[in-house]
Amino acid sequence: MKTRPIDLKSIFKKLFTEKIIYVVLFFLIVGIVIIQPKFLSIRNFTNILAQSSTKIIIALAAGMVLMVRGCDLSTGRMIGLAAVISASLLQDADYAYRMYPHLKELPIIVPLLLVVAMCACLGLISGICVAHLKVPPIIATLAMQLVLYGAASIYFDRPPYGAQPIGGITIRLTRLCVGSIQFGPIRLPYLTIIAIVTIVIMWILWNKTKFGKYMYAVGGNPEAAEVSGVNVNRILKITYALAAVMYAVAAVLEVGRIGSASNSTGNGYEMDAIASCVVGGVSMSGGIGSVGGIVIGALIFTVINYGLSFIGVNMYWQYIVKGMIILFAVIVDMRKYAKRK
Repeated sequence: MKTRPIDLKSIFKKLFTEKIIYVVLFFLIVGIVIIQPKFLSIRNFTNILAQSSTKIIIALAAGMVLMVRGCDLSTGRMIGLAAVISASLLQDADYAYRMYPHLKELPIIVPLLLVVAMCACLGLISGICVAHLKVPPIIATLAMQLVLYGAASIYFDRPPYGAQPIGGITIRLTRLCVGSIQFGPIRLPYLTIIAIVTIVIMWILWNKTKFGKYMYAVGGNPEAAEVSGVNVNRILKITYALAAVMYAVAAVLEVGRIGSASNSTGNGYEMDAIASCVVGGVSMSGGIGSVGGIVIGALIFTVINYGLSFIGVNMYWQYIVKGMIILFAVIVDMRKYAKRK
């Protein structure tokens, strides 16, 4: 029995067209380690887990929108609005610069539900613009981005203490967001546990529910999905609203992790989220992607962000590197899509 010879040419061609982004990112991480070997420490590993946890939640939300051929540019500003509102309602009673000095301390669940409901409505508005008014997703969410930034700035810049970070966050929230559990030599942040629960829920939603099936169908071919009986407009509206709910949850967790909020909170998060999705295999053309891929993409992107800061790379150069990664990942994605066509 003859064995087929290994076609190294086709293997390298496939590696170049489909996996080259991982190769490039791998060598970038290796370069960071060579420059600063101390990067490989348990403490840094714990910090990366904590930082990537909220980024994973945000990326999973943005990934849903990408899956239905959308692109949510309002992500960061929606997080910012939810952050300043929730932070103002979660300040410690003894903090001297409380935004609402006569307000009693609220249970964490109350501000959380408030911003979740608010963001769900805002996400639904974006979904309605895309689904019923046929506004291109980039335009609809860009307009929403500007509206949200203006609203967050107005709320943030209020007397008597306007334009200073909203601090004094209750220890009940900060303890949850910066605390951890010891597992041998590794400390597992509570945020990571929350992220893992979110990952499981999203995996079930994407793979074991009708909504997940319809989401893939709408992203793959909305016309065919509609002919098959899928209510495309309804799926689009639910997708944008559900993504916004996840942004709200991530915003409250970010407030607890950072310990404050301002109108600049969340700035640029949409780019990190989209980059994580594309690096993780979500197609910008819709209908292709997985929860696991997004998680890997978010982890890789967080490692690079943290690593570049760790070795002292100027912030402006970091923007250049991240922009190049996003562009390169999209080019690779479009080449794969063209090949399938």
